[in-house]
Order: sequence, then structure tokens, then C-alpha cells
Amino acid sequence: MSELADINVLLVDDEVSFVETLTKRLSKRNLSIGQAFSGNEGLDYLSNNSNVEVIILDVKMPGMDGIETLKHIKKKYPLLEVIMLTGHATVESAIEGMRLGAFDYLMKPCDIDQLISKVKDAASKKRQHEEKIVQARIKEITNRQA
Repeated sequence: MSELADINVLLVDDEVSFVETLTKRLSKRNLSIGQAFSGNEGLDYLSNNSNVEVIILDVKMPGMDGIETLKHIKKKYPLLEVIMLTGHATVESAIEGMRLGAFDYLMKPCDIDQLISKVKDAASKKRQHEEKIVQARIKEITNRQA
């Protein structure tokens, strides 16, 4: 079993054909992919799926755009890692996404191997943060008992 098999990714993009194609490509590499076609749908998915570790989020979507969606994600799920993906990148949106806590920022079309590398790095970062929190809680509990 590949190390990617345990990574749960949510793909949020309003372009249905793009989501379906990228889901097939990432699933062939043993990533577990959830799909959402708007910012609101992505937030609904997260409220029902606590196993998501990495989100690949389109910046330009009708309704709630990627930047606004990122704000909601980071407010409610601060440990989730978000990779912003867009075909309409501007320096300003890249800076804003990174300022709001995005893990990284890629342009469409992006190289699939580069995207997978970013997903692996993002999942690793999330897992390290979770492990530090667990260790801190264990230390707190053991200190109380001493």
C-alpha cells in the first residue's frame, strides 16, 4: 500500500469536468478524493467528513470564491491544509491566500506530480501538528498526576 493511500483530499472547484478529471488522476495514485463544486458545498462536505486532511481549492468560483471559502475553513478547521489552485492567478490573490494560511498556491494547469508532492507535504504538516497537540495533552495530563 502506498503512503498516499491514507491521505484524504477534498477537491473544491466549480468546473465539473476539471473536478472529475483530476479526481480520476489522483484516485489512480491511491489518494482518497472527495468532491465539492462550490465553496458552500465544500464547507458542507467538511461538516460531514472529519477525515479530510488536505483541500485543493479553486480561487475563482461563483458565489463564495476561494479566498472567502479559505477564511471559513481556517476559522472552523485551523489544522486543515489548503492548496489554492487557479487559472486566474494574480499576485494579489496569491498573497491574500498565503496570508490567510493557505499551504501553497499553484497555477492551472499544474503538473500532477507537483500537485501530489504538495498534497503529501501538506498532509505531513497537518499530521505533525496533530501529533504535537497529542503530545502536549499527554504531557499536561501526566504533569497533573505528578
